[in-house]
Amino acid sequence: MASSILRRPACRALFSTSATINAEKPIVPKLINSFLHGSEQARQENEALQSHSTTVGSKSISEIQKHHIHPQNVDQYKQVIGSYFDKLNTQKDLKMNLKGSFEVVVGELDSFVHIWEFEGYEGYDYATSKIRESPEHAQFLKDLRPLIQSRTSQLCREFAFWPCSGPKVNGGIYEMRSYQLKPGTLLEWETEWRRGLEARRKFVEPIGAWFAQVGRLHQVHHMWQYPSLQARLKKREQAWQVDTWSKTVSNTVKLCDSMDANVLLPNSFSPLR
Repeated sequence: MASSILRRPACRALFSTSATINAEKPIVPKLINSFLHGSEQARQENEALQSHSTTVGSKSISEIQKHHIHPQNVDQYKQVIGSYFDKLNTQKDLKMNLKGSFEVVVGELDSFVHIWEFEGYEGYDYATSKIRESPEHAQFLKDLRPLIQSRTSQLCREFAFWPCSGPKVNGGIYEMRSYQLKPGTLLEWETEWRRGLEARRKFVEPIGAWFAQVGRLHQVHHMWQYPSLQARLKKREQAWQVDTWSKTVSNTVKLCDSMDANVLLPNSFSPLR
């Protein structure tokens, strides 16, 4: 009898421990699955991010190149880049188009911005592989590198509601505004801007807008054209009188961490000038 009593707690403890182990078994596969594939929340956020690009973007891919030049080399740089870009733009088999080429005159001085358009990533892969194999490209890099301080490349997609303007002679100045967005806010940004653009375009027609996919991420670029800086001031003041535009600014400013505005002048060979 005594031995039976002594054994009962052990049996109960063993049963209790077994129940706990059995209850915890399903947790192990979940932990392993989460470790290997990420949490369900992370997967959903990643899928949402991918769908943003499909929802708001066009099919074409734009490469935005930025070159920072040694000040004493600016004139020589213009000659080198102009000659080579003219040749590239006439090679129709590459299926790439120079949308615009600009010099920064207010903002990041001694800098140039070039915008190329490709037929999706497949077109980008094809064109750039052909270019890299070209002896002319090797010579171009040899001539270019001593002239520059640094350069960056960013692959972007156009906002579907704001396609880039085709070749056109507008005259005046161009403004490129760049916004560093908080991660995860692109779709909200697009929604607000699409609404506000209808109010803004009553006073000035937009040139184009892009969002980054490769390179510096969570970044958006907008481009505008004005006859002059004075005209820019007047048109912006007019837009601020429209409630829709002021609400757009109020709703989007909280979505970005920083912003920059550069005034550009088109180069002589730029299709958009």
